[in-house]
Amino acid sequence: MNIINKTIELPDGRTISIETGKLAKHADGSVVVRMGNTMLLATVVSSKEAREGANFLPLSVDYQEKFAAAGKIPGGFLKREGKMGDHEVLTSRLVDRAIRPLFPDDYYCDTQIMISLISADPEALPDSLAALAASCALSVSDIPFLEPISEVRVAQIDGEFHVNPSQDMLAKADMDLIIAASMDNILMVEGEMNEVSEEVMIEAIRVGHEAIKVQCQMQVELMKEAGTEVKREHEGGVKNEELEKQVFDAVYDKLYAVAKQGIKAKAERKEAFSAVKDEYLDSLPEDDEELDLDLIKSYLSAAEKKAARNLVLDERIRLDGRDLNEVRPIWSEIDYVPSAHGSSVFTRGETQSLTTVTLGTKLDEQLIDRVLEKGSRKFILHYNFPGFSTGEVKPNRGPARREIGHGNLAYRALSKVVPPN
Repeated sequence: MNIINKTIELPDGRTISIETGKLAKHADGSVVVRMGNTMLLATVVSSKEAREGANFLPLSVDYQEKFAAAGKIPGGFLKREGKMGDHEVLTSRLVDRAIRPLFPDDYYCDTQIMISLISADPEALPDSLAALAASCALSVSDIPFLEPISEVRVAQIDGEFHVNPSQDMLAKADMDLIIAASMDNILMVEGEMNEVSEEVMIEAIRVGHEAIKVQCQMQVELMKEAGTEVKREHEGGVKNEELEKQVFDAVYDKLYAVAKQGIKAKAERKEAFSAVKDEYLDSLPEDDEELDLDLIKSYLSAAEKKAARNLVLDERIRLDGRDLNEVRPIWSEIDYVPSAHGSSVFTRGETQSLTTVTLGTKLDEQLIDRVLEKGSRKFILHYNFPGFSTGEVKPNRGPARREIGHGNLAYRALSKVVPPN
């Protein structure tokens, strides 16, 4: 076994260890990240061939916590691990958003990153280590990946910043930020806080980035030791520069003219753009078997996107005709649903939210039973995004990851102003 171990030191002297070469040898890359008694096993597997017909990166990131990691048995009748809970989905999204942009633009191979909590320690919260584990797994693989990244949690407690604080420390924090970054760039910031100044916020991001730089440098060294600096060759998407120029020359000015009309209704604007693209498609010879219609349609979409973007940049006009400092028309109405304890309709442009509120008793509290948390929650917020809201046919299969993520953002904002009792 070629086992490689690396160590990272945090600003307060605590250490994070990285081990590769011992577990999950059939994966393209695998590592075990440990901080205190918290251990994460991260694996990555990617197909050698691109998915047929794909024009996007088919990446899935799954973070799961095992009850056995904390010496607990799952609740319920079956006593078995179930589907991912909201906390696991949110952690998966934190990793996905930081990792996804760093694959090559033309990488269309099915890729799966799995991060499993195999040992839990409340002194070292695992969600702040998940992205580091995922990036390390990619680093020791031959999967094309632009550069190492990492995430850290930065909390402000009694005016001081702490990187990756314990669960008890976090409970006292005025600020709780998750920061994702590469060696040179900030990729994402998510969190919650009490009111802070812009200077404090910038300093928190700087503190987090300095810690991340050390973790990224360790990954560069890890790649050298693992011999994975050279990544595998991959089949990129089909490209035809001559065809792309031909499509752009034929439709760009027409699409720009549609964008400049300032059509306020989204459906009408969509029809106007489609009319230009359909006109071009209808002009193509029907008996030409060498034409790649999928490629042509992708170039048409790219031309539409470029026309809309250039309109904003060059003429400072939005697609619906608004100036850049102009807000869409807003109106709202309360008590729209008579039997609910409270309700409202909020409309901005063509975006609408129908919201209801229900008041319950102590018996209605949500019970929380997670690996590192057990208790109850008095304030619950559910966000739903049905297909009809965008004029689409979509089966209702329960909340998707996006709905869970957006609902959590609203929850974190409102929970700060909801009375504690």
